[in-house]
Amino acid sequence: MAKYMLEVNKLKTKYVTRFKEDVYAVDGVSLKIEEGKSLGIAGESGCGKSTLALSLMGYYFAPLHYMSGEIIVDGLKISDMKPDDVRRKVLGNEIAYIPQAAMNALNPTQKIIRFIEDVIHAHDKKVSKKDIYDMAVERFQILGLPKEVLEKHAVELSGGMKQRTVIAISTILSPKVLIADEPSSALDVTSQKMVIRMLRELMEKGFIKSMIFITHELPLLYNVTDDIMVMYAGQIVEKGTAKEMVFDPVHPYSKGLMGSIIVPEAGTREQKLEAIPGTPPNLKRPPAGCRFAARCKYAKPECSFYEVPEKEFGNGRMYRCLYDVDYLKEVYGRNG
Repeated sequence: MAKYMLEVNKLKTKYVTRFKEDVYAVDGVSLKIEEGKSLGIAGESGCGKSTLALSLMGYYFAPLHYMSGEIIVDGLKISDMKPDDVRRKVLGNEIAYIPQAAMNALNPTQKIIRFIEDVIHAHDKKVSKKDIYDMAVERFQILGLPKEVLEKHAVELSGGMKQRTVIAISTILSPKVLIADEPSSALDVTSQKMVIRMLRELMEKGFIKSMIFITHELPLLYNVTDDIMVMYAGQIVEKGTAKEMVFDPVHPYSKGLMGSIIVPEAGTREQKLEAIPGTPPNLKRPPAGCRFAARCKYAKPECSFYEVPEKEFGNGRMYRCLYDVDYLKEVYGRNG
């Protein structure tokens, strides 16, 4: 029987603006990740990817607020825990986070080793500085960083070295789940490949048990993750294996994402690029029906009124659309 490192059931979170308006950024998201597996989350800016990442850690602070749902990490239900308990017992060793703009996450006034000491002592004040140093040297060597980096300040490091340093710090306590929020977006192609290779190696060596990799580039996930889910306007619109999602997307939004990006994979080079018209809906007042209906070229009037359920098909795939899969594929075929 599969062991799940992370289980999320109908999670809902919102932002509350300074005008006391609710923004429903994550609306009923459910997902599971098995031990040793990686999940990719794709979608355009503003779809809720980063908010979901923050929500999954169970540590909420204004303007982000928990509404309902379950978050279970390796059997521990963190959605019921108090914030201080989450910070001390969960963050770092159960679930860890590599933030967007990770290169700017380091304190410029501290040496790297002092930063690492602070992280570890936040969980266990009894660990000696020597043990922390030895632990840091081992992790840095795995990530191709010389031990001399530990005595440097962030301003003395290149962009790629900063990124690897943040990865080393985020995984220093060997978390059960690592959330990487666009960790390669600000890097050149060579550095991107290095970061992806390092994350894979950390999983292979067992330093992290499972991983969530977030990006707005769906095709990138084909070479990084086992499974992919696509978010739109706070909801999951489709889930499947990486191969299925890149080469055979079903939901019109997933299809649009793939059709708007140049993909080097064999079998996709002849596709015609086509932008998705319009903009995502205002999540202060989410649409009553399909949230993608106003931008979908296949939408019918009823799509804007009827609530759209999640549907399963094939071997565990999921999509959220009023249309049947066979009808969608027939429509795609007619439109090339």
